[in-house]
Amino acid sequence: MITIIASTNRPASSTLKLAKYYQKQMLNKGTEANLLSMAELPADFIQTDMFGSRSAAFEPIQQLITGTQKFLFVIPEYNGSFPGILKAFIDACTFPDSFYDKKAALVGLSSGTYGNVRGVEHFAGICSYLHMHVLPLRIHIPGIRKEMNADGDLFEEKTVKFVDEQVDKFLKF
Repeated sequence: MITIIASTNRPASSTLKLAKYYQKQMLNKGTEANLLSMAELPADFIQTDMFGSRSAAFEPIQQLITGTQKFLFVIPEYNGSFPGILKAFIDACTFPDSFYDKKAALVGLSSGTYGNVRGVEHFAGICSYLHMHVLPLRIHIPGIRKEMNADGDLFEEKTVKFVDEQVDKFLKF
């Protein structure tokens, strides 16, 4: 099972649009993928689902994560790194069952110039700690608002090519 994680809880984010684009590309290649947005987390999960406790609202999310073998993280740039909600989510998930020895692909995006290069590298360190196997091809999309059309589809030829290559490699990974 594959799960794409839109790694921000910002409403109507470019991150969620890009995650949906990846989901559509995988489906076009004959593979279904789940989509989890950090906006879907229970509002109180930091109080109810940290440090070994588990709420009824978080349980289906935990089951999805435990059952997933491959994750694609779509990670926006927040203050030169990745969103804190993503780290809190990782910390709330059961260790080691959630991520240990599973596979991951990383996609960075930003409205600025670098496509979250630094944040993706920060998150790759967490993946290593969790014993995740990370696909070497990492995509960084700067100026995301200039890369997507109104329907949430990428249209810049070079970006579409690299994303397509990453999806192909991830599905074989």
